[in-house]
Amino acid sequence: MKNSGLIKWLLISALIVVGVWDGWRELKAQGADLLPIRYVRIEGVFQCITKEEIKQALRGQVMTGFLNADMYAIRQALLDLPWVSQVKVKRVWPDAIEIKVYEQYPIARWNNIGLLNEQGDLFRPSNLARFSKLPLLYGPDAQEKRLMDVMKQLQAGLANYSLGLAEFHVNERRAWTVVLTNEMVLKLGRREPLQKFQQFLPTVPVLGKERIAAMAVVDLRYPNGFAVTQKQRIVQVDWKNINPQHESTTNKE
Repeated sequence: MKNSGLIKWLLISALIVVGVWDGWRELKAQGADLLPIRYVRIEGVFQCITKEEIKQALRGQVMTGFLNADMYAIRQALLDLPWVSQVKVKRVWPDAIEIKVYEQYPIARWNNIGLLNEQGDLFRPSNLARFSKLPLLYGPDAQEKRLMDVMKQLQAGLANYSLGLAEFHVNERRAWTVVLTNEMVLKLGRREPLQKFQQFLPTVPVLGKERIAAMAVVDLRYPNGFAVTQKQRIVQVDWKNINPQHESTTNKE
C-alpha cells in the first residue's frame, strides 16, 4: 500500500512538472506578443558614445519579448562598440531591461593605432585625432599593460620636478627613449633604463631652468655620465660635478 501511494505521488509530481514545462515553453513561444519589452533603461555617463550607437546596437536584441531576450547577447552587442568598457544587464519584471554602460577612459595613445585605458587595455575608436594631447606610447605588440605601468612610473618621477611626459618609445631592441612635454629627448638605451632615468632627475634642479630649457637631447647611455645636445652645440656633462658618487666617462653603451 505504501509503495502504491508513493508511485501515485511520483506520477502526479511528474505530470505537474511536465505541465509546468509545457506551459513555460508555450509562454516563451508567444514571446514578444504576450510579454513585450516596454522599457529599456540605460544608465551611464557618456562623452564619446552616442545614443544612436547604443540604439543601433540594441535594435535586434530587444524585439524578442521579455522572456526571450538574451542578456548575454545584449551585453555582447554593446561590448562590441569600441568606446564601451563594461556592461551590466538584467531583467526587471514584468516588462523592462536595465542596462548599465561604462565608457572607456583613455589615458594614452598606443602606436598611433588606438588608445589605452587605465588598465592598459587597447581599444581602437575611429576618432583618434581628438586625443592628440594624450601621451604617446610606442612599443612591441602585446606589451601594452607592462609599458603602461612603466609610463606611470615615469610620469610620477617627472611630476616631482614639474616636468611632463609626451612620448615613451621602446624599440625592437628594447631601447628606451622618452620625450618630455618641453620637447627634451631622453635617450635611456637598453641597460637599466629606469635606473638611469631616476639618476638623471635629481640633476634637474641643479642644472637650473635655463639650462634645462636649452637642452634638446640628453643621452644617458653612458655608465657614469651623460651627453647633452643643446640648440647650438653638444656639451659633455660629468657626473662628478653633479653627484659625487659618480665619475666621468666617455664610453657609451
